[in-house]
Amino acid sequence: MSGHGIEEGAAALERINATARAILAAAPARPQVGLILGSGLGAFAEGLEGAVRLPYGEIPGFLAPTVPGHKGELVLGRAGGVDVAVMSGRFHYYEHGDMELVAFPIRVMRQLGVRCLLVTNSAGGIDPSFRPGDLMLIEDHLNLTGQSPLLGPNLDFFGPRFPDMSYAYTPEVRAAIEAAAAQRGVKLQRGVYVGLTGPTYETPAEVRMLRTLGGAAVGMSTVAEVIVANHAGMLVGGISCISNQAAGLTEDRLSHDEIKEAADRARDSFVGLLHGTLEELIRAGVDLSPLPGALEAPLR
Repeated sequence: MSGHGIEEGAAALERINATARAILAAAPARPQVGLILGSGLGAFAEGLEGAVRLPYGEIPGFLAPTVPGHKGELVLGRAGGVDVAVMSGRFHYYEHGDMELVAFPIRVMRQLGVRCLLVTNSAGGIDPSFRPGDLMLIEDHLNLTGQSPLLGPNLDFFGPRFPDMSYAYTPEVRAAIEAAAAQRGVKLQRGVYVGLTGPTYETPAEVRMLRTLGGAAVGMSTVAEVIVANHAGMLVGGISCISNQAAGLTEDRLSHDEIKEAADRARDSFVGLLHGTLEELIRAGVDLSPLPGALEAPLR
């Protein structure tokens, strides 16, 4: 990294750490797992033990979401025997045109001590067998946004210039999600998630192309977050809630209201699957200790 890049990196790290310190000061405990809840999927954050709620407007560097179905608060508490930090609402690239903003909360979580990131989203079903309300384990993704959150000077503190993405979705975390689904009787689809920038929905021709490329579901989020988490050495798991059949698979027009309705139908199975996944991570002995360099938690 050049001298200018080193200065930029140091300034970026200090902004991240300043935000993490502010959150840790309010947190009931150091979080081990971070969760990002997609459109209409905020129900999980409502039942945390000992919850502390921080509106995004009160967190340095966070912006209030502009998308319906994203509450816009960080909820700190406990679920499934694990201390968690839950983003009820995410930052989309299409909202601000800024990948650095999308990356920021993931790096803040890493500095909080979060070792494992669970990303969720509402997505259109490309696989014609998928139905609204289905839950899909993300096995891999296609980044078709034309963007990367790692462009520009590399933040060497977090990870290497050229991070490996062979296991973007950590096998141990995927296994925990599958075990939780089996234990709780949740039907779990599996497939490749395709990330596009949005904010338009896809055309039928684009959906046919994405299916040819191997996509099973498509959305406007998640991929950049997963790239940043992998760069930082975090464990990652992903779940999509299928909100609708993608354009061209039915004659219906698409709307955001349809997404929220599908999330409501999947509410109980989705919340149960997340709780079960946290329990399975503990049962399987997955290491959830902070990565080197995470901030020290304040004494209570």
